[in-house]
Amino acid sequence: MNGKKKTIMAIVLLLAAAGLVEARIKLVALPERDATVIRLDNPQWTLIEEERVLTLQQGLNKVDFSWKGVSIDADSIRLKALDHPGANVTLLNVSYPPNEAALVWEISCADNYAETVRISYLLRNIDRLITYKAIADKPETFVDLKSYLVLRNFSGEDFDKARVLLDYGEAFEQGIDHEETKQMLFLKADKVPITKMWTFDAAKLPWDPEKLENKNVGIPVSYRIVNDAKSGLGEFAMWGGKARLFQDDGQESTIFLGEDVSGMVPVGEKMELYIGDSRDIVVTQRQMKDIQVPTHKNNDKAPKVVLYDTDEIITAKIENFKDGEALLTMIQHIPGEWDMEECTLDGKNLKLGVDYKKKNANTLEFEIKLPARNDDGPAVKELMMHFHRRHLRSGYKG
Repeated sequence: MNGKKKTIMAIVLLLAAAGLVEARIKLVALPERDATVIRLDNPQWTLIEEERVLTLQQGLNKVDFSWKGVSIDADSIRLKALDHPGANVTLLNVSYPPNEAALVWEISCADNYAETVRISYLLRNIDRLITYKAIADKPETFVDLKSYLVLRNFSGEDFDKARVLLDYGEAFEQGIDHEETKQMLFLKADKVPITKMWTFDAAKLPWDPEKLENKNVGIPVSYRIVNDAKSGLGEFAMWGGKARLFQDDGQESTIFLGEDVSGMVPVGEKMELYIGDSRDIVVTQRQMKDIQVPTHKNNDKAPKVVLYDTDEIITAKIENFKDGEALLTMIQHIPGEWDMEECTLDGKNLKLGVDYKKKNANTLEFEIKLPARNDDGPAVKELMMHFHRRHLRSGYKG
């Protein structure tokens, strides 16, 4: 065994014709794995599928499988005959000896066979991390994207050679021992289109930077990658992980832009990777109107307002000081029950679901294209939202 921890399998023949007493005998020699597959689809458990050749004799055979010191889910262990399935090789039952990390299969065999069997089980404590490396071209129009799998084995099991599969990317042959860590490239996509995005979230950024002592407020900038066929991706959901971003400096070297952590990206969805803050775009947002309108009063002698609506107007002035065009995502939040009376961009009416969308019941998302600055100064656009919040219960000021 060369000092390695392995699951132990032995075969015991029941020689009933010779009148011998049944016993479980663990043989020193055991069948080695012919093939092993490590499936990493589930983040908590790892599915192991291994093939071994068992020497079975005609009649009843007992196969002893033990896993002392190995993190196997005992209820998940399965055995399947591959060469002579069905009536020729039949699994009759399985038993679990008390106080042992072991089980015994009873297998009925129609003849003497060297039978290939597949044994599968769930193994804990094989960790996998996904990391990304993206290098943008100098004009920031595409990235060369690589994804790495970092595999860490603390299961108690050694794998001399295995076929490692994630739910996307290329499979690869790799051995990994207990307490070993390996990093492997499993996905490579060249010239993946990107969109450079500026994002103003009204719940996270100051509305009026001019009123701050430190007026040097930056707006987060990110690269947007779409997980679809047009981008050279889109076959599978992309796992979340840490991403490091670089840019070609045009002198056969790269500039480190930053790093971010991405969540799971389903097919057709967007991955946005933060690269820093920009002060080339300034957003000044103000509440222009906030009136409370009583709708219900109680029955007291001096009736008090118990429900009211609001009549609110918010405007946002957006200035682009860049020499080039920019794409700004504006995220607005309206709590509670509400309806929009009017929404405009530079006086043009915007339609929900066409010109802007709901991310959820209380969050709106606008994508606004900003022209480049001109000789007279920054390009300016103005967003206006006129809305009502309904059926508020407290805080009426009269």
